[in-house]
Amino acid sequence: MTIIVKAPAKINLVLDATAKRTDGYHDVHMVMTTVDLADRLELTELPSGEIRMNAQHAYVPNDERNLAYKAAAVLKKKFDIQAGVEIYLEKQIPVAAGLAGGSSDAAATLRGLNDLWKLGLTLEQLAEIGAEVGSDVPFCVMGGTAIATGRGEKLEKLMAPPPCWVVLAKPTIGVSTADVYGALDLTTAKRPDVEAMIAAVKAQDFTAICQSLGNVLESVTLPMHPEVEQIKDFMTSCGAEGVLMSGSGPTVFALTEHENRAQRLYNGLRGFCNEVYVVRLLGENH
Repeated sequence: MTIIVKAPAKINLVLDATAKRTDGYHDVHMVMTTVDLADRLELTELPSGEIRMNAQHAYVPNDERNLAYKAAAVLKKKFDIQAGVEIYLEKQIPVAAGLAGGSSDAAATLRGLNDLWKLGLTLEQLAEIGAEVGSDVPFCVMGGTAIATGRGEKLEKLMAPPPCWVVLAKPTIGVSTADVYGALDLTTAKRPDVEAMIAAVKAQDFTAICQSLGNVLESVTLPMHPEVEQIKDFMTSCGAEGVLMSGSGPTVFALTEHENRAQRLYNGLRGFCNEVYVVRLLGENH
């Protein structure tokens, strides 16, 4: 039996880190939402009991370093599942891009195996298990739009933002999330107004959402990688209503209500970015 699952990317509309934790992570306060750019996973049950990873991408590992593999291993052990699974992963989300591609693959694996192995778990239960795999996995299990606190695993559902076009551009660099958080200085970094973003989403005010975009990690990634700021400046000069780096970067996204503007951004960015996408906000739960 084979089950096919989609794993959509996420963007951070606002990301603040409030304190360094004793476990090495940071306490965060952010609003995340999903976009219509997704990896595709095929999960096929194996009688042998092994977990076999088949990722069709040069930079994606096929062993326990892969979060989808790790998610399957955690679920298998927790419920003493004798069967195995082959995970075929077709990547569409850029790797090491600040879009939670690996976390979303893990979340899709949990949702798919819940069906394949007939576990009958709720999304909330799967999200709790996902927290053992990675900080962004619980959100990716639930999908939609949410306020996230703790290290990102504590979620409060939020209504979807008003529909718009999202242009994503990733320069040809990778960014280590651990390195970015490690270099973050909360005493000097510009802190975003998370409550203003929450109010803007609740009011369905697209202009206010664009004005409230903010990411404390830009204070680290932008000086390290000037090309990220160049992309931001270009998007703004092309008339995007809102522009922000997602997660720890290096992907930058632009929000616009106008399809022709989204297309113009895409055409302009293709000149100096290989990975550019025009997608829509998803915003609704799985």
